This record gives sequence, structure tokens and C-alpha cells, in this order.
Amino acid sequence: MSALPPFAAVVLAGGRAARLGGQRKPQLQVGDRTMLATVLTAVAGAAPRVVVGPPQPVPADVVLVREEPPGGGPVPALRAGLAAVPGDVVAVLAGDLPFLTAELVTALRERLTGDGVLVVDDTGRDQLLLGVWRTQALRAAVAGGGGPTSMRAVLAPLAVRRYRPPAVPGRPAPWTDCDTPAELARARTAAGADDGTPPTTTARSGRDRRNTAPGVPGTGRGRG
Repeated sequence: MSALPPFAAVVLAGGRAARLGGQRKPQLQVGDRTMLATVLTAVAGAAPRVVVGPPQPVPADVVLVREEPPGGGPVPALRAGLAAVPGDVVAVLAGDLPFLTAELVTALRERLTGDGVLVVDDTGRDQLLLGVWRTQALRAAVAGGGGPTSMRAVLAPLAVRRYRPPAVPGRPAPWTDCDTPAELARARTAAGADDGTPPTTTARSGRDRRNTAPGVPGTGRGRG
């Protein structure tokens, strides 16, 4: 098998989680690290790694940029992140994926055809902030329009491949949600069972990551 082309990563890490007391969700800890740290570890081989959001702790080699207007949603955030990407391939990810792995990112890169490939969850819903894309096609898609626009509308014209990852016994799905204190507690329980003991409870894994950056209040990720 030929080597995969180099890739960059844009991680959307803006907004606050209203149901978690307004905390910045990507900075909440699940297991032994924050959710954002898990995402950045999953794309450790990317260059550059770009985080879009307000000032927050990131590794020294990570580029931190801010969308305009601040808190404007995923399309402005993606536009800002892509401006810092020079390469041909880019992973676009939510910053609050506590069970994302490098293996899944590699599987997406291996399946990149057309303009992009994204994960489909176990209910058949597209996870728009869990995919790998051709940078030029994605940049062109987000370039137009100054008003509010959904990710679904922006990506609709693109040639997109869908990938449904196989379930891993005893581990929550890579799109697992942590929107409420109860869901966060379940994710932490599941993360604590990663020593090989199946968890007694698992975090919910049903939110559709389609149209907003993590934690943008009042919009959700299932609109389209």
C-alpha cells in the first residue's frame, strides 16, 4: 500500500456548553486528559494542527486562531482554520471527541476520494465534524456567503464518501457526546474502564455533529 499524503488538521474548539455550566467543553477532562488533548493526540502526525476558538491551553506546536465574528459558528470557524492550512488534505474535527483515535483518522485518510470522507454514526447520520477533506474543495465551499450558513448547506455540493467505523467492544463510539453532566460522568466512567474491563455504563453516542462548533448555544448539531 502506498504511503498516505501529508495532512493538516483543523479542530473547532469554540463555544461554551450551557448544560455544563458554561464551561468550555473541549477543556474538560475525560480519562487522563482533556477532550481537546485527545483530539490533538489523534492527529499528532498532522502539520499544521490548527485549533479554532478562544484563547485556551494548547501545545506549543499548535496554531490557535479565532473565527470572525467570535462565536459565529462552524462555517466562520472552518474558514479561519483553513486559512492557516497550506497542504492538500485536512482533517476537520470537533474539539470535544473524548474517544477519537489515530486509527480512525488513518482509516478516513485511507478512504479519501472525491472531495472528502466523513463518519456516519450508527443511526446513519453524517458527522460533519469528523472527516478528512481535500483542502482546496473545502476552502472553496466555505469561501462564499457572509450570513449565517449551516455546515450541511456548505458541504452539500461536495462529493463526499461516507464511512461507518466498526464498533469496538467495550468502548464508546468516536462521536460520543458529553453535553450534560450525566453524559460527561458516563464518558469518564467509560474512559476509566479502558484498562480492558468493559464499562458498566457508556456515554451517549447520538448527537449529530453537523452544523455548529462544539457548545455553540441554541443551535445544536442536528439542524440542516
